[in-house]
Amino acid sequence: MTETGSADLLVFDAWLVATVDADRREIPGGWVAITDGFVTAIGSSTEPLPEAKKAISAAGCLVTPGLINTHHHLFQNLTRAYPPMTSAPLFGWLQSLYPIWTQHIDEESVNAAAWVGLAELALSGCTTSSDHHYLHPVRAGDLLGAEIEAAIDLGVRFHPTYGSMSLSEKDGGLPPDDAVRTPEDILAESERHVAKWHNSARGSMIQVALAPCSPFSVTPELMRQTAELAERLDVRLHTHLAENAEDDDFALATFGMRPVDLYESVGWMSDRTWGAHVVMPNPTEVKRLGAAGVGVAHCPSSNMILSSGIAPVVDLRAAGCPVGLGCDGSSSADAGSLWQEARLSMLQGKLSSGAAAMDARTALEIATRGGAGCLGREGELGELSVGAVGDLAIWDFEGPISAGVVVDPIEGWLRCGPMSARDTIVAGSVVVQDHALVSAKVDEMLATHKTHAMRFQISS
Repeated sequence: MTETGSADLLVFDAWLVATVDADRREIPGGWVAITDGFVTAIGSSTEPLPEAKKAISAAGCLVTPGLINTHHHLFQNLTRAYPPMTSAPLFGWLQSLYPIWTQHIDEESVNAAAWVGLAELALSGCTTSSDHHYLHPVRAGDLLGAEIEAAIDLGVRFHPTYGSMSLSEKDGGLPPDDAVRTPEDILAESERHVAKWHNSARGSMIQVALAPCSPFSVTPELMRQTAELAERLDVRLHTHLAENAEDDDFALATFGMRPVDLYESVGWMSDRTWGAHVVMPNPTEVKRLGAAGVGVAHCPSSNMILSSGIAPVVDLRAAGCPVGLGCDGSSSADAGSLWQEARLSMLQGKLSSGAAAMDARTALEIATRGGAGCLGREGELGELSVGAVGDLAIWDFEGPISAGVVVDPIEGWLRCGPMSARDTIVAGSVVVQDHALVSAKVDEMLATHKTHAMRFQISS
């Protein structure tokens, strides 16, 4: 299909354009035209190129939709690879880090952490990221706003969630008392942030979801009230779900039911929601989640580092769950590469479900279309089609790491590596060019980030 008039940006002469659209078209010698932030035309080498104000050659490269990160805790990159916690399971890991995070977190440190984390994601071809920011000490200021300002500055698409914790140690939860807020405050702040930042328009750069942290840090009543608020405001819902055996044991001991049953009892079993990890559902629960259309943020690196297990991704997809990828917190998974998570999802799927059950194309679909499904933006994000957003990544095959990839660039993209995006484009604007961020603030932000990371770790 060709367009009339001049495009803002033309990416042309690709080895292959993997559209990941409804028909899963793969276009040799393909090109993509973007105007006003949206894809306006896609064609092959046999079709005439449209005029464009700017053109980028993708010769020898694979072009994919921009990757989508559906679960992260960006502030945690301030305690990355923190030595005391590099070998602890989930609950002990959290209980050791909660006091450090709570003591030191503030607007400036969260802004730096978000900027650096989102920049790292962009280098891995990620154009849209969610973030589950659940730590809001009363004294710390507007932390969600600090994250959003970082995303705006970098020019990436952002789905922050107003996370919350209301159940402290004295009430039977995991967080310390000064890390939690009252349910009334949480609900009021949730509504305030949605009113200030959420933009539901097609192609919007900022959309806010509501995200009570987990069954071990909020009450069922707050989960229920948040679901009612999300329904009234027409925004999405996110939380950790069935993350590991400790999560199962806590839910059974505290609520007398398994996490998926609790999830349903508080009104979350719907296609408005997506859960993080979802490692431990049994086969019946997998079917229930799929029937309800619940999304799943698959976090393979984190699930292995914290010894949580391998999520039944093949079964969840077969049941009807939209499954996307998540890097999770940068002090558990440590690396913020969506390419790495895609590769691990392919390898884990083969290991757990059989070699034929997962391939690079399936993993690419999870990293793109699946993420769009989790965020409720199917047909808008996660594919290259006319009318979708102009978000894409260009991947080259230069050097020894991909030598010999001459037939199938999609399999080569994920079976070789490590890979970073040559170019990352968001809404038609270049964020990464020739494997480097285009922002002039990189050195400044890295220095600021290091200052805060030292404050978090050395003074603790």
